[in-house]
Amino acid sequence: MSDESASDVLARVRAAERRGDFLGAFDLARRGLETFPGDLKLGHRAVLALARSGATAGARAMLASLGATTDDELVALDARLWKDEALAATGELRAQLARDAAARYAALHARNGASYPAINAATLHLIAGDRVHATELAERALALTLAEKPTGDSLDAYWRAATAAEAALVLGRLEVAREHLVAARRANPDDHAALASTRKQLALVCAVRGCDPELIEALRPPAVAHFTGHMIGDRFAASSEPRIAAAIVAALVRHDVGYGFGSLASGADILFAEALLARDAELHVVLPFDAEQFARTSVALAGESWVTRFHACLARASSVTYGTLDASTDDTDALYAYGGQLAMGLALLRAGFLATHAVQIAVWDGKPARGVAGTGADIATWRRRKLVTDVIEIHDGSDLPFITSPPRVSPMHVKAILFGDIKGFSKLRERDVPKFVDYVLGACGRVLDECEVDIRNTWGDGLYLVLPTAGAAAHCASKLQAAIRSLDPAKIGPIGLRLAGHVGPVFDCFDPVIKQRSFFGSHVTRTARIEPVTPEGEVFVTEPFAAALALGDDNFACDYVGDVPAAKGFGNLRMCVLKQRGREA
Repeated sequence: MSDESASDVLARVRAAERRGDFLGAFDLARRGLETFPGDLKLGHRAVLALARSGATAGARAMLASLGATTDDELVALDARLWKDEALAATGELRAQLARDAAARYAALHARNGASYPAINAATLHLIAGDRVHATELAERALALTLAEKPTGDSLDAYWRAATAAEAALVLGRLEVAREHLVAARRANPDDHAALASTRKQLALVCAVRGCDPELIEALRPPAVAHFTGHMIGDRFAASSEPRIAAAIVAALVRHDVGYGFGSLASGADILFAEALLARDAELHVVLPFDAEQFARTSVALAGESWVTRFHACLARASSVTYGTLDASTDDTDALYAYGGQLAMGLALLRAGFLATHAVQIAVWDGKPARGVAGTGADIATWRRRKLVTDVIEIHDGSDLPFITSPPRVSPMHVKAILFGDIKGFSKLRERDVPKFVDYVLGACGRVLDECEVDIRNTWGDGLYLVLPTAGAAAHCASKLQAAIRSLDPAKIGPIGLRLAGHVGPVFDCFDPVIKQRSFFGSHVTRTARIEPVTPEGEVFVTEPFAAALALGDDNFACDYVGDVPAAKGFGNLRMCVLKQRGREA
């Protein structure tokens, strides 16, 4: 970044935003601010990226760090954060916060006379139940927008049309809104973040006005797909490639797919990847372990031409994520299963950011998976979430006996891991240690008795927990923080808890030292390195944890924190703060 200007960095940030990669946009903007401190445009994009990802608290803290300013864009961003807080609330609190946010937008409109703050104030008044002020401001915004002269900039044309459409919706003029929505979509073919932002807001207006939400479908960004399917072999003959390739192209067109997440094995995966790249969609590759070993185990058996195609797709992928870098174990089934779950979760996260459809497209013969991983396993996981799978049928192995065997007992399992540290322990007087054990650890123990915990361990002020799922870990972490917050500091002194969470494949072993079952592996170490950088009172989780939650539990949100350096030189990890929807975790 040292050779780049602030404008160059800003351009890369905007490119990431347009793709809906708000986490990447924030990281780029934050690193840009390290090189160009005080740059308000980079500061604005950093705050906006966090806000768009749903991390309202982090966005507010970032905005405060930029200092007091009268810059219109930052003032509007402050109002936007008030709006986000209003929309996250319910009942009378939502109405009150909506009125507060509307007042901020109205004050900005009074100062600069622009249509953008006027229409936001109008929509917020509508949400608050004040149709008089909503109508007045919507009429003003519509008039201002229609009077503005075109600048020749397509994004400017988009925002003018989107503002006019929103004003017409607030006023109940549905046909006028429809015309402007068509114009908005025509002006904006590729800024998917802008489409998502507008569509989310218009959905609120439709809900309040009782309009058919189909009206705003014109603004839906392209769909996000998780792709999966059989490798070249007994269930996918090489001779079937042309038919399956054509069916994949048709499926991507049918679902208007703009983003694809999946692996890169021979056969279906590579055909999906090539089709995505051919239609200028983003390819996000998720491999269970390093590329060379994956090519040997999942590509090379189909022939050298598939290896060449594998490397070509890998080189053009928008991102490559590895479940683990060390696959020296012979038991790779758990690693493949983890990679599939990670790809599905990341697809759901991106679809959520873009407010668009998530679909799974699978090349499948209808038979269950032969182990914990495979096409059948991916489909079963996706369908348990009650999500749509579009199956491209293949029956190349229909005349072969489907051999089922008892599942092999594996020492490796995908688990959720929590590490915790109780702040205040080191300042205790020696005589208070028994009281700490009884009062503080006792409170933690009672919480764990009510949670799904595979193993638990402690060493003074430390906690090490392994749980079956990310959802179980999230609920447990939330309850632990609540228990610690409820303690009376008069009895033991100020006490706080920091927790770190991760999901990954670990070895289930008998520990000969403590004579108990325990879990080991690099993913345990990774979690331990996150805990020291977690603020007191918070639960920091990794992106794989957030992806696992997206796949399995709607009760929690993961607000992005950033690309955070882990302890002891373990490298940077994308980190989120865990929040229970409706209240803090």
